[in-house]
Formats: sequence, structure tokens, C-alpha cells
Amino acid sequence: MPEAFRLDPKRLALVVIDLQKGIVGMPTAPHPAESVVANAARLADAFRSHSAYVVLVHVGPSPDGKDALHPLTDPQPPRPPPAPGWDEFVPEIGPKPGDHVVRKRQWGAFYGTDLDLQLRRRGIDTIVLCGVSTNFGVESTARDAYERGYNQMFVEDACAARSAEDHAYPFRAIFPRIGVVRSTEDVLRGLGASN
Repeated sequence: MPEAFRLDPKRLALVVIDLQKGIVGMPTAPHPAESVVANAARLADAFRSHSAYVVLVHVGPSPDGKDALHPLTDPQPPRPPPAPGWDEFVPEIGPKPGDHVVRKRQWGAFYGTDLDLQLRRRGIDTIVLCGVSTNFGVESTARDAYERGYNQMFVEDACAARSAEDHAYPFRAIFPRIGVVRSTEDVLRGLGASN
């Protein structure tokens, strides 16, 4: 791994995007949601065992829905209101004691949350990103992290989108320009946690 991305647990955070029941329950590609969840859970457990910071991010509006975004867009099919429990984390991912939970109201995990504050107070300068969807929540968070000066590592096999094409574009054209792309096994090896 490049020297700038040595995995020092004291300066490292895993940021898991939107592995919640309502999102994981939809079809994903190129990796099935079950595989993404399994890889993210392995990463989270390894980070916890090395006392590295684990941040679990989920999305959802307030109960009255008034803080949801409603931009002017081209016509879209109507969306039913989220089912009860839609925003709950899948049990494989946590949260577990010591994890930090971020509830966001839009795609990116930095805007309007305490994520940047919590990372900086802990001296964290490198984040490892994974989750669903690659081209929405993960990419939006990554762009914001880049603008804030964080080093980033993107775990390709712990991310997915609604289509293989939607997943491939950020990994081909965006992420290599703002960080490094690795596999779950690469990250586990970097932590000294690989089997």
C-alpha cells in the first residue's frame, strides 16, 4: 500500500454508508447486498478489535418528513413513504459499543452532521469508505471528505449500487482521483487482521 495509507488504527476510521434494512433490501450490483454487508461487517469487526473508530451512517427524514429534500426534478415515479424500520441498521453491522452513529438527511454523511467534528477530535485523517449506494451516499460522502482534506480508501467489494454501471463509474473515474481503491482483504491485511 502507498506509504500515505498505512493503516494506523489511531488515525483511521471506517465509515459505513446506509447499510440499513430499507436500502439493503433492494437489488444491488455488481455485488449482492448480502456480500456487501458481510464484507462491511468483517471490516467493522476488525476495526473494533484494533480500537479503530467505526462510524455507522444511516439516512432518513424526521417523523414529519419536513426535513426531507424536495428539489425540482424531471418527473419521477411516485415513492411510497418508507416502511416502518426502513432506516434501522441491518443486525450484522451493529451498532456495537464504541461505534458512532450518524443520521443524515441527504446523500452525503458530512453535511449537517457531526461527522467531521468527531473525526477531527480523535485525530483521524484517513477514512475507509464502504456501503450502498456507491454513486449516491458513498460518492457524496467521498467528495465531501476530499474537500475537507481526508485521505480515503474505497473498498470496492464492500460497495454496491443499483446497477453494475452505476457502481463502476465512480470506481473508474472518481475514486482513484481522490483516494485509493482496495478490496476487503487488502484492508484487513493492512490492519494485520487477515485470515
